[in-house]
Order: sequence, then structure tokens, then C-alpha cells
Amino acid sequence: MRILLIEDDREAAGYIARGLGEAGHVVEVAGDGETGLELAQSEQFDALIVDRMLPRRDGLDVVATLRGVGDTTPVLILSALGDVDERVRGLRAGGDDYLTKPYAFTELMARLDALARRLHPGQARTRFRVGDLEIDLLSRSVRRAGRSVPLQPREFRLLEYLMRHAGQVVTRTMLLENVWDYHFDPQTNVIDVHVSRLRAKIDRDFDRALLHTVRGAGYMIRDEADPAS
Repeated sequence: MRILLIEDDREAAGYIARGLGEAGHVVEVAGDGETGLELAQSEQFDALIVDRMLPRRDGLDVVATLRGVGDTTPVLILSALGDVDERVRGLRAGGDDYLTKPYAFTELMARLDALARRLHPGQARTRFRVGDLEIDLLSRSVRRAGRSVPLQPREFRLLEYLMRHAGQVVTRTMLLENVWDYHFDPQTNVIDVHVSRLRAKIDRDFDRALLHTVRGAGYMIRDEADPAS
């Protein structure tokens, strides 16, 4: 997911962003409510994490403003204010969930996953299969022919994107924008390196290749033994 984190505590923001990045998400951080609102209105995100008390514009005001213009992006509110009245205020302002500080990072992740499943039912598919290769987004596991395939976070994200577009050519530009969150070409071989590493893990020890290079176009996940793929 692409997530906007609006949090003025730099240490807390760095911790959350690091953890979400390690889980394969792309995180944009805003240090105050006004900047966060501008980003939320000018760019597309899958979810927002909004601190309750922010400089320049209060977190609840940010959420209420977005809801007022029809923005339905899922919002998880973080707050040190945990009494019932404050939680009710947060939800009535337009928050979809409310997490009280201090909290466990695993709970934050679980709540984000729940928001994504509940509010985007058309995107709730969490398991993809091509031939004997399977990826499970909830357990963040990959198996081929029943064997576990350990992947680094970026490799997992790359495979997820390819599996979501199985049978289709995925261009370098598509990968740069959706896997690396680059909206420009960094003029490096970062894609080639990661595709090579991924191919070695999912194809090398098996009887047929699933990850194909489409010369001059990009890459494709496809099981050539399956006429339907």
C-alpha cells in the first residue's frame, strides 16, 4: 500500500515509516497538519495514518476537511487521548479507526490491513497463484511446489506486483512507479538486479521458468504450461 503518515514526532514517524517500509509499503511523511492535508489532496494514497494533535492544523480537522470534499481514503487516527469521548470525536470527524498511544506496531499493521480489507472489498484478494507458485499477502509468504521461498521485502513487493498482473507485460516504468515509488527514471540497473535475484529464487531450482523477460517491453509472470494463463 501507499500510505501517508501525518506525524509531528520525528522519532515516532521514523519508527513507523521504517516498519511499514520493511513490510513492503511505500510511506510519505508529513510533519504537520497543513502539509499533510496538501499531500492528501494532491496525491493518491491507499491509507492515511493521522496523529490527533498536530502543529498548524489539528489532525481531526485534517480528516474532517478531507471527508468534507468526498475523500474516502481509509484513515487510522493515532492519539495519546484515549478516553471514550475522544475516540468518539475521532470517529465522528471521519476516522475509520482510532489507536491509542502507546501501541504495539503489530497492532497498527493489523488495523491497517483490516481497513484495507473492509473499505476496499474489490481489492481484498490476498492470495495469488500462477502455476505452482503462490503468494500470500497476509502471511507475507511465498511457496513454489510446496516449498517455502524466502524473499526480501523489495523482492516480495516486486513479486506481488507481477502476480497481480499475471499474464500481462509489466514495463519498467510501471515497476519504478508502483514498486519503488519513483516517478522518474533513476538511470540505474536497480530493476534488473532485483528481477535477477527474484528469478534465481523462484525459478532456478524448478523445472520451468515463470518469470519471463519480454524483450524491449518489460517482464511477465506466466506459466507457459497452462494454456489459460
